[in-house]
Amino acid sequence: QVQLVESGGGSVQAGGSLRLSCAASGFTLDYYTIGWFRQAPGKEREGVSCISSSGGITNYAGSVKGRFTISRDNAKNTVYLQMNSLKPEDTAVYYCAAITIPMYRYCSGPGGWDYWGQGTQVTVSS
Repeated sequence: QVQLVESGGGSVQAGGSLRLSCAASGFTLDYYTIGWFRQAPGKEREGVSCISSSGGITNYAGSVKGRFTISRDNAKNTVYLQMNSLKPEDTAVYYCAAITIPMYRYCSGPGGWDYWGQGTQVTVSS
């Protein structure tokens, strides 16, 4: 069964940190661009960060640049999102997505992805 599973969400106070994981099963992530997205209540899903299949190219939304770091461990078939200096406006359900392109040039948008995870809730209190 092909699936992506996010984990690591939770509740933290502003200024805290969380590390999200996106683990793949049923397929290998080696040749996939991976993206992280988030969706807050009443808002559209927005791109947070993405990483090329080799890990050599990364992309961040302006709102998280300098605070979030995306990385991948292909040997573990897992991609991570380290989130530091969290703010209340980071509160959302976070999703990971995969597409069979080494570097997806449209990775900041929610269209075109092959697989999506079920999401993990991140809540940041002030």
